Amino acid sequence: MNIPRPSVFLISDAHLGSGPDSDQRCARLVSLLDGFREHASHLYILGDLFDFWFEYRHAVPKGHFRILRALADLVDAGVQVVYLGGNHDFWCGSYLEREVGLEVHQHPIRVEHQGRRLLLAHGDGIGPGDLGYRLLKRILRHPLAIAGYRMLHPDLGIPLAHRVSGTSRRHTKGRTFYLRQMSRYLVAPAFAEGHDAVIVGHVHDPQHLRDDRNREFLIVGDWLEFFTYVRLEEGRFTLEQFRDTEAPTVLPATPWPDGLEPDS
Repeated sequence: MNIPRPSVFLISDAHLGSGPDSDQRCARLVSLLDGFREHASHLYILGDLFDFWFEYRHAVPKGHFRILRALADLVDAGVQVVYLGGNHDFWCGSYLEREVGLEVHQHPIRVEHQGRRLLLAHGDGIGPGDLGYRLLKRILRHPLAIAGYRMLHPDLGIPLAHRVSGTSRRHTKGRTFYLRQMSRYLVAPAFAEGHDAVIVGHVHDPQHLRDDRNREFLIVGDWLEFFTYVRLEEGRFTLEQFRDTEAPTVLPATPWPDGLEPDS
């Protein structure tokens, strides 16, 4: 018997493996994912599920069995799980595809669900500026850099990467900066192309913006402080905050702040 699966879910920025509360955050996320099993057609992970992920030829970072098992269980239940690499886990790839059953992308993707045309992205490196970051991103993703890093023993390479990841999380810009950049260089072009929703991660601060034409921009939030995720059901987006023992809290949609509208 075919079970109706009316919902599409999106999560981002759990940064599992960082901080002393990582195991507790992972347990809460596993609880959320278990609840998706009977209700989801798709789950999109918009990057930085892990604070660091690198696949050696014969090794992957340890400590993530529970979340990988939960994702594999979703795949086995018939949910399509799509992973977009973020700025902390862009080296994800064949292991997650082959062993867990995820569909992995390293760039923004365009999809359609429930009559909505969506642009999905992690959200880093949008617009001009941050030239140093752009150059570093290009270097780190080059096959020669990946091959060179694999020459480090995992017991050296993985702790080193965790230190760099912690530094990266502390060097972030404010929400207004990201809203301005994304509205102008990501959301406006997407709306001009006919998309009616843009959803990103990276910023950590959850936000649901909607204009008078029902075009929407959502920042998923994180699994460090806010424990938020996005649901698409019957063509309607909600930004929800996970609660352990009660129904989730829905964070209301708001208009674009003055001067930051994508058409301005």
